[in-house]
Amino acid sequence: MLHVLPGPIQGVIMGLLLAINTVFWATPLYVLVLIKLITPWRGGRDALSHMAASLAQNWASCNTIFSRKLHRIEWDVRIGVPLSPDKQYLVCANHQTWNDIFVLMHAFGRRAPFFKFFLKQELIWVPVLGLAWWGLDYPFMKRSTPDQIKKNPSLKGKDLETTRKACEKFRNQPVLILNFLEGTRFTKTKQVNQKAPYKHLLRPKAGGFAFAMEAMGDKLHDLIDVTIAYPGGAMGFWDFLCGRVRRVIVDVRPLKLPDGMLDGLIRGDYETSNDFRKQFQFWIGDLWKEKDRRIAEMLGLPPPVYANNNGGGASG
Repeated sequence: MLHVLPGPIQGVIMGLLLAINTVFWATPLYVLVLIKLITPWRGGRDALSHMAASLAQNWASCNTIFSRKLHRIEWDVRIGVPLSPDKQYLVCANHQTWNDIFVLMHAFGRRAPFFKFFLKQELIWVPVLGLAWWGLDYPFMKRSTPDQIKKNPSLKGKDLETTRKACEKFRNQPVLILNFLEGTRFTKTKQVNQKAPYKHLLRPKAGGFAFAMEAMGDKLHDLIDVTIAYPGGAMGFWDFLCGRVRRVIVDVRPLKLPDGMLDGLIRGDYETSNDFRKQFQFWIGDLWKEKDRRIAEMLGLPPPVYANNNGGGASG
């Protein structure tokens, strides 16, 4: 009956529970990280990484239990993919709010490996979590602006190289690599500034997803497309803690590449062939149009109308 408490009290209780839970599981995680740093052989480091991921999974499970006790959220999770905690998956998803991370914890649970996603380099300084993310091999990206790249051309491609190196670390362990293709949370202001052709989405960035597929190669068991919608509107994290998010819809379905495209990615054609890169970007653009229509359907809104039926809207 805790959900009947006033919203701010729910928020304070939930915030305290999350903080205590984070410190509790981060403590043994730090111990594993220290052991991993001094372990010389690859097999031992992989085993320690697997143990660290198990601790993170326990942390996530406790978080979802707290939410079920405190909040009254109507969850509509549609899993259309067979999942296993012992396999490797690459996931693309839309991104609207920090709450998406919590939503994905609830949606996947222990049915899949604990997910890894790409973080801005500045987040390594977040108390407790920053070091935990580093210990869990989350890749930290130092994003360079066009002006910075113009002044220092050597910065071009650094993010993609980080993507490749991070994914190579995951080749020998179960993992779910989460890629928010938009690269940032959706807002109307960003949508206008980007001149995005979508109603509910920003322009997707195809390069990181392509390089993740190239690095993982034939180790991947499945590509997965996740669409998240909030019928009551996407709210901030404090609103979530206070129990103001009432309904969440998560659609999980398999993602199929056109014939021959994975072979091209493994060969590195995304970097070397302009025609292949355009083909991949058009495929991502069409995928994003389909996702845009799906979000409208989830929200009970009319389907978006586009200026043309061609792919596009994706950048590299």
